[in-house]
Amino acid sequence: MADTVLYEVSDGLATITLNRPEAMNALNVETKVALRDAVRSAADDDAVRAVLLTAAGERAFCVGQDLKEHIGLLAADRESGSGQTMSTVREHYNPIVRALAGAAKPVVAAVNGVAAGAGFGFALAADYRLVADTAAFNTSFAGVALTADSGISWTLPRVVGPGRAADLLLFPRNIGAQEAYELGIANRIVPAAELRAEAEKAARALAAGPTVAYAALKEAVAYGLTHSLEETLEKEEELQSRAGSSEDHAIAVRAFVDKEKPRYLGR
Repeated sequence: MADTVLYEVSDGLATITLNRPEAMNALNVETKVALRDAVRSAADDDAVRAVLLTAAGERAFCVGQDLKEHIGLLAADRESGSGQTMSTVREHYNPIVRALAGAAKPVVAAVNGVAAGAGFGFALAADYRLVADTAAFNTSFAGVALTADSGISWTLPRVVGPGRAADLLLFPRNIGAQEAYELGIANRIVPAAELRAEAEKAARALAAGPTVAYAALKEAVAYGLTHSLEETLEKEEELQSRAGSSEDHAIAVRAFVDKEKPRYLGR
């Protein structure tokens, strides 16, 4: 895996760190490939029970596409007529978002600085967002004459509502941590100096939790957003049967009766 993305697994927690702080963790091709591979590895590894997505440095979580590289790629496209540059949405952004949102385990994003464009989209694809008090969000796309990608046209309206999403997409601006919290973008604001420790604490708690139940909760919420009440009730029945037959449910019930703290196995 490239040095631009660090990947570590410890005690059931996969930590993925964007590691281009000198470029505000902008997404060049090398970084996009490495991030896609890291997120897929974490999603597919049964030994991983939670994922922490974060970034190096203090200024930025991820400012989206590396425009310095992008200029050269567009010029090459014009010469060749290939249009290959924008295939990055299909080849990189879509698989990253699918893996984050579809992972059968909780994903925590620790947003340490500016999250713009695809960086914003990746944060929204996580299940829980801890945000430094110095962080900010920006859709950015319209500012460079592009439409939304990285799932943000789906996730943002569901978080802030379609009217506010249209405002933020058509008139890009920095959304500070407090406003992000009020809009529902940030689940929790943390002093910048404490962000990494608090994010690891939250992610490790999830990694030690009932993984099957967490996966079912993710699936239930995603399903309910696009289905009727009747269909969702049927889905809840299906998912509850799955969770109820897990080893962790039996462990939890025994621990409750015995007045002990459960020690989950993740299965």
